[in-house]
Amino acid sequence: MKNWLHIFKKIHRWLGIISGPIVFVIAITGCLYAFQEEFQEMTQPFRFFKKTGQTILSPTEIKDIAVKNQSDKKVHAVMVYSDNHAAKVIFYEFDKYYQISYINPETGRILAHIDQESGFFAFILKGHFYLWLPPGIGQPFVAVATLVFVVVILVGLIIWWPRSGNKKSRFKIKKSTSWKRRNFDLHSVIGFYSLIFALIFAITGLVWGFEWFRNSYYKLFSGGDNFISYYEPKSFSNKSKTNFMVDQVFYRLSRKNPDFHYIEVHFPEKNHESIAANVNKEIGTFWKTDYYYFDQNTLQELPVAHYWGKFSESSIADKMMRLNYDIHTGGLFGIAGKIFAFLLSLAIATLPITGFIFWLGKKKKSLKRHSVKK
Repeated sequence: MKNWLHIFKKIHRWLGIISGPIVFVIAITGCLYAFQEEFQEMTQPFRFFKKTGQTILSPTEIKDIAVKNQSDKKVHAVMVYSDNHAAKVIFYEFDKYYQISYINPETGRILAHIDQESGFFAFILKGHFYLWLPPGIGQPFVAVATLVFVVVILVGLIIWWPRSGNKKSRFKIKKSTSWKRRNFDLHSVIGFYSLIFALIFAITGLVWGFEWFRNSYYKLFSGGDNFISYYEPKSFSNKSKTNFMVDQVFYRLSRKNPDFHYIEVHFPEKNHESIAANVNKEIGTFWKTDYYYFDQNTLQELPVAHYWGKFSESSIADKMMRLNYDIHTGGLFGIAGKIFAFLLSLAIATLPITGFIFWLGKKKKSLKRHSVKK
């Protein structure tokens, strides 16, 4: 058993040293990003407007106002809220731009136009996803480091597990010992108490990190069914009065869901594209969002087989995929969940540091012993 324990310690040590710097960056950036929505709403007054009770403009009218100022960009979607949040016109093209115009939906006044790729939180998110490297390079690094971190956690539990002596000592940090011992206790105790939640963070991250992991994760909860990637059903009718039809989708969904928090509608660009829309009734979470697709000419509702459909029709596996983001960010449990996610990310960030300090101390001790022998 001692030989096996020695091997596990080596695995834990070297995998920890290899993945530690990346895990530290992921944890710290996750920690800093935890309250980005709340912070931005506190510091960016243009996200809100003063309601006067006037009839709000249609999505097409809101879109046309924004396009006059950004005529060189494609409109991805228009989001209209039921409360005093400003309407959003989202301009997005993969690898080119991601910008949002905030508009007063009653008066049509443009409140702000923000580049989502710049600013503090955009910088933090790029570090969390890509380590500030090109996505094709940074994302695999993050995914592999996260997978290695899972192995480090599980091996660490095997090493930590009490085998003899005072087992209670494994659960607390001794105050009367040397700073080296306190550092070791800090590493092992924080590692133990954060283990389950660190695994949850890592697993939900790996769902985005590797396709094979996502597919296996879905298969596990579905009982063997394959994951179906996102697609929009085709609209086979001729394109006519598209903007009018998008507005009709918005009004239909707002009548059907009078308690909506926001409704997001997408304008099809080609004849075969459907009108995609989604309705979210909850503030702060996304997993119960209903996704709809309509023929752009007849407004016939079109079914989909993937999990971006109606929440009521979601399987257990679909719900687990929907929950992934809200669990990863702590948003599923409201502000308390985000506070917990913040503190846990901070705790995880200490593990590579305390582990490295412990390894450095052991290395220095080994070198000193070797020099004495000489």
